[in-house]
Amino acid sequence: MIVTRICSLLAVGLLLALPFSAALHAEEILSGSALSILTEQPPEPPPGFQNAEQAMLAVGLGVVPKVDADAPLPDNVKHTPDIEYGNVDGRSLKLDLYQPTNVDGPAAGLIFIHGGAWKGGKKEDYRYYCQLFAQKGYVVTSIEYRLLKEKIYPAAIQDCKCAVRWMRANASELGVDPDRLAAIGGSAGGHLSMMVGYSSDVPRFEGNGGHADVSSAVRCIVNIYGPTDLTTDFVRENEYANRATREFLGKRLQEDEALFEEASPITYVDAHDPPTLILHGTIDDIVPINQGDLLAAKLTEVGVPYLYDRLPGWPHSMDVAKPVNDRCVWLMERFLAEYLQPADE
Repeated sequence: MIVTRICSLLAVGLLLALPFSAALHAEEILSGSALSILTEQPPEPPPGFQNAEQAMLAVGLGVVPKVDADAPLPDNVKHTPDIEYGNVDGRSLKLDLYQPTNVDGPAAGLIFIHGGAWKGGKKEDYRYYCQLFAQKGYVVTSIEYRLLKEKIYPAAIQDCKCAVRWMRANASELGVDPDRLAAIGGSAGGHLSMMVGYSSDVPRFEGNGGHADVSSAVRCIVNIYGPTDLTTDFVRENEYANRATREFLGKRLQEDEALFEEASPITYVDAHDPPTLILHGTIDDIVPINQGDLLAAKLTEVGVPYLYDRLPGWPHSMDVAKPVNDRCVWLMERFLAEYLQPADE
């Protein structure tokens, strides 16, 4: 115990001695055609790190505080777990529902999609975000989807679209405005959120989970460090990315580049697509920052409104750190308020 404590103190001392990346002014890292929706300055970006190992060690040791994933349910939020939103050949698909108890009239709806390289994670992973945004007046769901041990691509995309259709089909009972829905996800969940938003007119991705006569379109997207283009050299050369995409698609990029292009959200981006918020750290070694850069460039090219927060010195899963999460939530609040406004506003 004493040795462990000494090692921890030494690690903390080492971290404190290491130079953090210089914190830049918000306008230097926040960009995009939708910047005009921000009427005030965002919180200053928290100082970053030289590499992912330093950042995660700092969070793990408490040098940087992390979010309270076990925060109690707020008094003004009702939580209903394990609701069936779809059924595929007898496989029940479940979601957790979080509803504000003090909102008059239909609210905007948020669909959170967890990450985990398409093979792990669970809907409870986004409990923190769900409670927070339900408290702010949104009707929020966090969904499960079929992971790779059950079914490979495109099953996960089909399940996520089914969840959107379920929320729209049940909007009146849920207290939701069916025209004000957003897809939000991180990592693989970011990829799935973008596939939901950008490929709303692709029948192959709709699946047969239920509510086939209902649209799966969403009004806007929040992409938290999700992969946007699966055909890049990083997928070929990085061991983790190569394995994850091979397991997701059942092939290697070198074997079927057309398949990888088909599974890439950026393939479907056009001028009719939903506004997008991109949150990504510059030292992400799981989904490299160029994935966010490529998406921002494509959205600029076709004229889709977007905000891009390119956070210096923060890695994958950066939003587990409380200072990063606070900034992400600040941006999400304002982005969603702008693009999920009622039609008559």
